[in-house]
Amino acid sequence: MARPSPAKRGLLAALLGTATVLFIALGVWQVQRRAWKLDLIATVERRIHAEPRPAPGPAEWPGFSAPAEAYTRVRVAGTLLDDRETLVQAVTELGPGFWLLVPLRTDDGWTVLVNRGFVPPDRRAAADRQARPSAGRVTVTGLLRPSEPGGAFLRSNDPAGGRWFSRDVAAIASARGLGPVAPYFIDADAAASPGGYPVGGLTVVAFRNSHLVYALTWFGLAAMGLAGLWVLLVRGAEAEDA
Repeated sequence: MARPSPAKRGLLAALLGTATVLFIALGVWQVQRRAWKLDLIATVERRIHAEPRPAPGPAEWPGFSAPAEAYTRVRVAGTLLDDRETLVQAVTELGPGFWLLVPLRTDDGWTVLVNRGFVPPDRRAAADRQARPSAGRVTVTGLLRPSEPGGAFLRSNDPAGGRWFSRDVAAIASARGLGPVAPYFIDADAAASPGGYPVGGLTVVAFRNSHLVYALTWFGLAAMGLAGLWVLLVRGAEAEDA
């Protein structure tokens, strides 16, 4: 079998060297992503176990970033507007069903959506899940969550048809005629409910962290590239001299 010419060997070496540099860069990027993910996980762990702070009000909404404050424990007091509840399709550890989102008119006069928890399909109607609507002033403690605009994968929210697949704060507020609302919703902690539903406290806090595996994969490919370069340049040169 004919050996590749020096020109061809040089071209192969250049291509392999470029690929090797790219693999190293991708490996370093995954190491950086892993450090970022570990910091995010640590931050969220601190937030969900911290003492609740007052939910951000209108004075804080300009420039407010709900994703940046996600899973912060907050507390708010006011009156639940049960007649304007919204059911959003959900799959939970209790099975398929719905999240029950209810507006809460705070003592200060502003409104925030509260995810009171899970209800199964056979408890969709309010009369089937509680003895009576919420009445009077309540205090809600839970986790601040960013809005989920648009819908779910391949399923768009249908406000006119009353079909919701994501907790889209702005769209729900518009459909229910709530006016301005907080740019986030609150996942309520577990609390006793008349009739047993809704079931709160089902927030899943989990972050996929496969960056170490990805980094090792890229660095492994880089090592293979370096081995290939050695064969092309060193062994090739030795073969020519032989």
